[in-house]
Amino acid sequence: MTTIELNAELYRAMGEIANDENLLAKVLKYVKSLSPAKKEKDSKNWANRFAGAWKDDRSAEEIISDIRECRTTNSREIEL
Repeated sequence: MTTIELNAELYRAMGEIANDENLLAKVLKYVKSLSPAKKEKDSKNWANRFAGAWKDDRSAEEIISDIRECRTTNSREIEL
């Protein structure tokens, strides 16, 4: 079947579906079942995936201290 034939067949079938309310309701119910609705909880906290948060037994002060101790200075000389 060519693309044009397939397109024509789909268009014809959609006309039949649109004219029959029961069939249309069944199709809509089926389509909705294919993609489950997103949970509201997930949509509210979507940014947490990108926040870089982690669980750690250290206090905030200890983490800050570790970060500062690991810093290095750039010793490269740059010519202008």
